[in-house]
Amino acid sequence: MKTLKNIIILALLFSAVKLNAQTDKATTARIVEAQNYVFVATTALPLNASDINQIMNKMPGYNGGGSINLNGSSYDLTVTKDSITSYLPYYGRSYTPKYGSIDENGIKFKSKKFSYTSSARKKGGYNIAIKPKDVKDNYTLNLVITESGYGTLTVNNNNQQSITFNGYIAETKPKKKAD
Repeated sequence: MKTLKNIIILALLFSAVKLNAQTDKATTARIVEAQNYVFVATTALPLNASDINQIMNKMPGYNGGGSINLNGSSYDLTVTKDSITSYLPYYGRSYTPKYGSIDENGIKFKSKKFSYTSSARKKGGYNIAIKPKDVKDNYTLNLVITESGYGTLTVNNNNQQSITFNGYIAETKPKKKAD
Protein backbone atom coordinates (compact mmCIF):
# COMPACT_ATOMS: atom_id res chain seq x y z
CA MET A 1 0.00 0.00 0.00
CA LYS A 2 2.83 2.40 0.86
CA THR A 3 4.52 1.61 -2.48
CA LEU A 4 1.32 2.43 -4.35
CA LYS A 5 1.05 5.72 -2.45
CA ASN A 6 4.65 6.61 -3.39
CA ILE A 7 4.06 5.76 -7.06
CA ILE A 8 0.96 7.96 -7.17
CA ILE A 9 2.81 10.81 -5.47
CA LEU A 10 5.71 10.53 -7.93
CA ALA A 11 3.29 10.47 -10.89
CA LEU A 12 1.60 13.63 -9.61
CA LEU A 13 4.98 15.23 -8.99
CA PHE A 14 6.21 14.53 -12.51
CA SER A 15 2.96 15.83 -13.99
CA ALA A 16 3.39 19.03 -11.94
CA VAL A 17 6.95 19.38 -13.23
CA LYS A 18 5.68 18.98 -16.79
CA LEU A 19 3.35 21.94 -16.33
CA ASN A 20 6.25 24.13 -15.23
CA ALA A 21 8.55 23.50 -18.18
CA GLN A 22 8.22 26.39 -20.54
CA THR A 23 10.87 25.82 -23.16
CA ASP A 24 10.61 24.21 -26.55
CA LYS A 25 13.43 22.50 -28.44
CA ALA A 26 14.62 25.70 -30.17
CA THR A 27 14.51 27.79 -26.98
CA THR A 28 16.35 25.10 -25.01
CA ALA A 29 19.09 24.91 -27.65
CA ARG A 30 19.41 28.70 -27.82
CA ILE A 31 19.70 29.38 -24.08
CA VAL A 32 22.02 26.43 -23.42
CA GLU A 33 24.34 27.40 -26.27
CA ALA A 34 24.27 31.04 -25.15
CA GLN A 35 25.08 29.82 -21.61
CA ASN A 36 22.35 32.04 -20.21
CA TYR A 37 19.68 30.14 -18.26
CA VAL A 38 18.28 29.27 -14.84
CA PHE A 39 17.83 25.70 -13.61
CA VAL A 40 14.77 25.80 -11.31
CA ALA A 41 14.78 22.94 -8.80
CA THR A 42 11.38 21.33 -8.21
CA THR A 43 12.45 18.15 -6.40
CA ALA A 44 15.41 17.20 -4.22
CA LEU A 45 16.52 13.56 -4.08
CA PRO A 46 18.97 13.05 -1.21
CA LEU A 47 21.34 10.09 -1.40
CA ASN A 48 20.64 8.81 2.10
CA ALA A 49 16.84 8.67 1.78
CA SER A 50 16.10 6.30 4.68
CA ASP A 51 17.79 8.51 7.27
CA ILE A 52 16.28 11.63 5.75
CA ASN A 53 12.79 10.05 5.78
CA GLN A 54 12.92 9.64 9.55
CA ILE A 55 13.58 13.34 10.04
CA MET A 56 11.55 14.75 7.15
CA ASN A 57 8.34 12.85 8.05
CA LYS A 58 7.97 15.38 10.85
CA MET A 59 8.15 18.38 8.50
CA PRO A 60 5.36 19.94 6.40
CA GLY A 61 5.60 19.64 2.61
CA TYR A 62 7.40 16.31 2.67
CA ASN A 63 5.79 13.74 0.39
CA GLY A 64 7.83 10.65 1.26
CA GLY A 65 9.47 8.22 -1.11
CA GLY A 66 12.89 9.78 -0.76
CA SER A 67 12.05 12.94 -2.70
CA ILE A 68 11.46 16.41 -1.28
CA ASN A 69 9.03 18.71 -3.07
CA LEU A 70 10.56 22.14 -3.73
CA ASN A 71 7.69 23.57 -5.82
CA GLY A 72 6.85 27.09 -4.75
CA SER A 73 10.34 27.73 -3.43
CA SER A 74 12.96 29.87 -5.10
CA TYR A 75 15.76 27.30 -5.27
CA ASP A 76 17.75 27.59 -8.47
CA LEU A 77 21.09 27.58 -10.25
CA THR A 78 21.72 30.57 -12.52
CA VAL A 79 24.22 30.13 -15.34
CA THR A 80 25.66 32.99 -17.39
CA LYS A 81 28.87 33.33 -19.37
CA ASP A 82 30.57 35.24 -16.57
CA SER A 83 29.07 33.73 -13.38
CA ILE A 84 27.38 30.78 -11.71
CA THR A 85 25.02 31.48 -8.82
CA SER A 86 23.70 28.59 -6.74
CA TYR A 87 20.88 28.88 -4.23
CA LEU A 88 19.97 25.26 -3.48
CA PRO A 89 19.07 23.42 -0.27
CA TYR A 90 21.04 20.48 1.05
CA TYR A 91 19.53 17.37 2.63
CA GLY A 92 21.90 14.61 3.59
CA ARG A 93 24.99 13.73 5.55
CA SER A 94 27.67 16.37 5.87
CA TYR A 95 31.10 15.13 6.86
CA THR A 96 32.38 18.60 7.73
CA PRO A 97 29.81 20.93 9.29
CA LYS A 98 29.54 24.54 8.15
CA TYR A 99 29.97 27.05 10.92
CA GLY A 100 28.80 30.61 10.96
CA SER A 101 25.71 32.17 9.50
CA ILE A 102 22.65 30.12 8.61
CA ASP A 103 22.98 31.68 5.14
CA GLU A 104 26.00 29.42 4.57
CA ASN A 105 23.93 26.23 4.90
CA GLY A 106 22.86 24.50 1.73
CA ILE A 107 24.59 24.78 -1.63
CA LYS A 108 24.85 28.54 -1.85
CA PHE A 109 27.63 30.30 -3.70
CA LYS A 110 28.46 32.75 -6.46
CA SER A 111 31.39 31.98 -8.72
CA LYS A 112 33.04 34.15 -11.34
CA LYS A 113 35.89 31.69 -11.95
CA PHE A 114 34.71 28.25 -13.09
CA SER A 115 35.11 25.58 -15.73
CA TYR A 116 32.07 24.88 -17.91
CA THR A 117 31.83 22.09 -20.47
CA SER A 118 28.77 21.29 -22.55
CA SER A 119 28.30 18.34 -24.88
CA ALA A 120 25.35 17.12 -26.92
CA ARG A 121 23.71 13.83 -25.89
CA LYS A 122 23.15 11.08 -28.47
CA LYS A 123 19.38 11.10 -27.96
CA GLY A 124 19.09 14.89 -27.80
CA GLY A 125 19.71 17.32 -25.01
CA TYR A 126 22.91 18.30 -23.25
CA ASN A 127 25.40 17.11 -20.64
CA ILE A 128 26.92 20.02 -18.75
CA ALA A 129 29.73 19.88 -16.19
CA ILE A 130 30.44 22.89 -13.99
CA LYS A 131 33.31 23.19 -11.52
CA PRO A 132 33.58 26.45 -9.55
CA LYS A 133 37.16 27.38 -8.70
CA ASP A 134 36.69 30.37 -6.42
CA VAL A 135 34.32 29.01 -3.75
CA LYS A 136 35.16 27.61 -0.33
CA ASP A 137 33.72 24.15 -0.94
CA ASN A 138 34.89 21.86 -3.73
CA TYR A 139 31.70 21.41 -5.80
CA THR A 140 31.21 19.52 -9.05
CA LEU A 141 27.84 20.07 -10.72
CA ASN A 142 26.59 17.77 -13.48
CA LEU A 143 23.48 18.94 -15.29
CA VAL A 144 21.60 16.83 -17.85
CA ILE A 145 19.09 18.83 -19.90
CA THR A 146 16.53 17.29 -22.24
CA GLU A 147 15.41 18.94 -25.47
CA SER A 148 12.15 19.98 -23.82
CA GLY A 149 13.92 21.82 -21.01
CA TYR A 150 13.72 19.33 -18.16
CA GLY A 151 16.87 18.90 -16.15
CA THR A 152 18.58 16.73 -13.57
CA LEU A 153 21.35 18.32 -11.52
CA THR A 154 23.72 16.19 -9.45
CA VAL A 155 25.91 18.04 -6.95
CA ASN A 156 29.05 16.34 -5.64
CA ASN A 157 31.22 17.65 -2.84
CA ASN A 158 34.07 16.11 -0.85
CA ASN A 159 32.45 17.24 2.42
CA GLN A 160 28.88 16.02 1.80
CA GLN A 161 26.98 13.13 0.30
CA SER A 162 25.83 13.72 -3.26
CA ILE A 163 22.38 15.13 -3.88
CA THR A 164 20.29 15.23 -7.06
CA PHE A 165 17.70 17.81 -8.08
CA ASN A 166 15.02 17.50 -10.76
CA GLY A 167 13.59 20.59 -12.39
CA TYR A 168 13.52 22.60 -15.57
CA ILE A 169 15.47 25.36 -17.25
CA ALA A 170 14.17 28.79 -18.13
CA GLU A 171 15.54 31.93 -19.69
CA THR A 172 17.19 34.35 -17.31
CA LYS A 173 15.27 37.55 -16.77
CA PRO A 174 17.13 40.68 -17.83
CA LYS A 175 18.37 42.80 -14.94
CA LYS A 176 16.49 46.03 -14.41
CA LYS A 177 18.70 49.07 -14.76
CA ALA A 178 18.53 51.69 -12.05
CA ASP A 179 17.41 55.10 -13.30
